[in-house]
This record gives sequence, structure tokens and C-alpha cells, in this order.
Amino acid sequence: MVGGYKRLAVRTQYWRPGEDYLKQIAKSIEKEVMDGDFVAVSEKAISTALGDVVDEGAVRPSWTARFLAKYWMRWVWGYILGRLCHLREKTIQHLRAYPMEEGAAHKQVALEHAGLLQALMMGSEGGIDGSNLPYSYVSLPLKNAQQTAQRIREHISSVLGKKVVVMIVDTDKTYSFRTFHFTPRPKPIKGIRSFGGFLAYAIGRLFKIKRRATPIAVAGSEIPVEEALKIAEIVNRAQGFGAGRTIWDTAETFRVFVTSVTWEMLDRVKHKAIVIVRAH
Repeated sequence: MVGGYKRLAVRTQYWRPGEDYLKQIAKSIEKEVMDGDFVAVSEKAISTALGDVVDEGAVRPSWTARFLAKYWMRWVWGYILGRLCHLREKTIQHLRAYPMEEGAAHKQVALEHAGLLQALMMGSEGGIDGSNLPYSYVSLPLKNAQQTAQRIREHISSVLGKKVVVMIVDTDKTYSFRTFHFTPRPKPIKGIRSFGGFLAYAIGRLFKIKRRATPIAVAGSEIPVEEALKIAEIVNRAQGFGAGRTIWDTAETFRVFVTSVTWEMLDRVKHKAIVIVRAH
């Protein structure tokens, strides 16, 4: 039990593009879920199932993207911002060896889908994420997270007859200074300010402001922002990191290059795309 809530991380198979995630959610929770529960689902798992992914191997980087990969990531993040933002030493070393071609393609995707301020991030630019994905694929953030959450809630009600609150959660952080909550991540729930891209990230990390996972959508109940953030962080801790926290960690798990991870490798890992949270 954590903070007045019980949590149950539900192990699921790896959701590939085209997966019927509504069916998988209902099937996974049917023996455990109760009326009034929060059913939290990973945004990336849903995005992947919906096929909202980009193959960066087919992307042609611009001059700006190449500059970001070669200089901004390797030197500014690797030697200045990484230290100021208290990044792990392991992450800093990875940044200093940021891959030129693959990194430039990733930055091009960030520029096209999220804009410059997001592309200046050291990772998860605009909610774009490559960890726990194979080859050169990255997932994009959900376009209509609130509608997706409502669809999941209605499906659970229809198939299982349970009245639940559905929350979609992203591991990207929201920073909280007293009652002011902000995140570099676009489109969080109402009450969390989204602005600044890497500036918001740098401020939050530099000053060690309280950080928690970000709730992207809540369907079935209107709950205070602070409560939503509390539940989102409970969910984040229960889910773990699958094959790895970052794209580099994922590659190291399988002892391959960052673009050599396969679908079959990811199938072998314990994935917890769903967490049931219950008030105690």
C-alpha cells in the first residue's frame, strides 16, 4: 500500500502495432478489477498498439538536426546541462557518445512533430519515446488521449460491468512547486501547465523540484490535480521500466546496438502496461 492506495501492476504481453488494446486491457484485469478502481494504462503501450510510431531509419535529417546531434547533445548536454540537471553519470556518458546518424534522424522527427524547444530536450522530446521499442522505431504521443481514456472506460463497463476511473499515464515528469505544476510534456491534464520544452525540464531538474509521472487523461471522475499526480507516480513506480529506462538501457539489456533490438527480444520482457489502483 502506498499513500492510502493499494496498487496491483498487471503483467501483459508486449503490445505490437495493430494490437486490440481494449480487448487486452479487459482480459488482463477481469479477475482483479472492482467498481471504483483506478485503471491506469501506459500511454506508450497504447500509442504502439495504435501504430502511432515512426521509423527513424527512413528519415532524412536536416542541417539543424545534425547540428543538434553533433554539438548540442554531445557537448552542451554531455558536458554542461547534464551536470546542471543532475543526470546519472551513465546517461551523461551516453550523451557524450550520442550517435550521429541515428541521433540526427531522431532530432529530425522531434523537430517535425514537436518543434525546436522540444528537440532541445535530451530525450522524450514532446512525448516522443524510443525506449522499449525495436529497431529505429519511436512512439508518438496520443493525439486524443481524453477520448482514448473514455473509450477504455466504456469498454470495461460494457465487457466487465465495472464502473472504473481510467487514467493514461506518461513517465515524463511533471514538476510541482507548492500548488504550481508544470511539465515540458505537451497536453497533460487540466491544471498542469505545459511550456518551455527543455527550459521547463532544465528548471525542474536544476532546482530539484518535486517531480512525478504525468497524467495525460482521466475519464470517469473529476479529481484534484494533486491527487492525479499522486496516483500517476504510484502507477509509474509499480510499472517499472520494462526492458530499460532509456533507449540505451534497452539496448544494454539485450547487449545489442540501439537500433538492433527486435520485436522478439521485447516479447521476452515482463511488461506491466496496466496498474490497478484502489483507495484503501
